[in-house]
Amino acid sequence: MRIDKFLKNSRLIKRRTIAKEACEQDRILINGRAAKPGSEVKEGDIIQIQFGNAQIKAKVLLLSEHSTKEAAASMYEIVD
Repeated sequence: MRIDKFLKNSRLIKRRTIAKEACEQDRILINGRAAKPGSEVKEGDIIQIQFGNAQIKAKVLLLSEHSTKEAAASMYEIVD
């Protein structure tokens, strides 16, 4: 699954266009490498997201094309 789509479906980022822009600005890393909007993400990958001074590190647990608000939280796990 594309990283921009995963970030939207998991609700880590609200809109896909914002996820795309974050990738283009090198604020999204997959397993320590800069991600392009079309970069593929798979289960077990570690995603780092830079929001200004804050940083989120999440492990991909599940890939889902569609998810409800409740199911979105089960798609990832926040790690240190």
